[in-house]
Amino acid sequence: MNLKKVFKSYSGLPRGIYILFFVRVINSMGSFVFPLLTLFLTDKLALSAKEAGLFVSLSALSYIPGGLLGGKLSDIIGRKKVMIIFQSIAALLFLPCAFLGKSMTIPWLLILAGVSTGAVQPANSAMVADLTDSSNRKTAFSLLYLGINIGFSIGPILAGFLYKNYFALTFIGNAVAICINIILVTIFVEETKPSTEEQLEIAEEERAEEGSIFSVLMKKPVVLAFALLSSVYSFAYSQGNFGTPLQFTEVFGDRAPELMGGIYFTNGIIVVTMTTLIVHLTKKNKPLFNIAVSGVFFAVGFGMNFFIKAYPLYIIATIIWTIGEILNATNSGVYIADHAPSSHRGRFNSVLNIITGGGSAIGPVIMGGYIERVGVVYVWPLVFSITMLSATLIYILYLREEKKHRANITV
Repeated sequence: MNLKKVFKSYSGLPRGIYILFFVRVINSMGSFVFPLLTLFLTDKLALSAKEAGLFVSLSALSYIPGGLLGGKLSDIIGRKKVMIIFQSIAALLFLPCAFLGKSMTIPWLLILAGVSTGAVQPANSAMVADLTDSSNRKTAFSLLYLGINIGFSIGPILAGFLYKNYFALTFIGNAVAICINIILVTIFVEETKPSTEEQLEIAEEERAEEGSIFSVLMKKPVVLAFALLSSVYSFAYSQGNFGTPLQFTEVFGDRAPELMGGIYFTNGIIVVTMTTLIVHLTKKNKPLFNIAVSGVFFAVGFGMNFFIKAYPLYIIATIIWTIGEILNATNSGVYIADHAPSSHRGRFNSVLNIITGGGSAIGPVIMGGYIERVGVVYVWPLVFSITMLSATLIYILYLREEKKHRANITV
């Protein structure tokens, strides 16, 4: 295989995509807090698994009001303004946490920061959709996903070392990273919100629509079904940040924070080294097909945790579910962008990402009580079962879309 040809696929993208790539690298590199949030709540603040699960879920749920607000505003005042305003608010919320010690105020400030961060996401995704079309959209999304994970391959490792003695610096690191991103977006990224004239030249599936976001979604039932099934994937993935640290605490004791850093490092390295190759190998497949396959990798990777105890086997399991993550992350955004009306891109992204991320929001609070009743090891058979079911149903959606597409060609 010609690796030069594989990587050349990233050339020729709009300048704004490359700037957003660097923004995501820096932001992910500075995201020290959330990967270790469960350990912080249970160790530093001495909360039970159930109490910690509640706060982790509230942190995830905080993206809902933020996403709805950011999606609406990005369609009205523009993507760039929303990104700058709400990133600034998030940075101001992270800074006080560095000086509050073990105060219970910290989780609440992080929840508010989640609201602000949630407002940025739909504006960012809408900007990517504005800058691309069907010919280069998958390449752009895969590059940006790669940027996230280049940062995450470094950030959590640093967080793991800072955790015991210098945890306050993780909050400062988050704030500094956000400030750098604000500068990059302000100086180098132009507003991308399409004008009325530009909306008329867009592909049929992305043409402007009249009415509310909910009336538009009702016209696209397959997209809505996809989002609901994808929420099961996010439920499974949330256990990587919730169930796995708790299992590591049981199995490895005080070494859990350090070893979790190794898991995040493995995840990041596999994404960095494998994303381009996996996208190249699967680029001829339809997004829904790739997303269905990703569910199988999720199910197998997380399901292995039920049987294993040795750390090297956790690394192998991480590699397996990371392949699923790559397939899902590089195709879900493309599928949504391909079906989002240009007039509603911000709102479409916000609502669909709220639905697809719903499993991540409710996962910790549900599984916190479940773990206290039956034990953390029994998380994984449940995750395996529901993820395989979701993958099967998404594959059925793919077959339905293919049948409809062939019928349209025949007509």
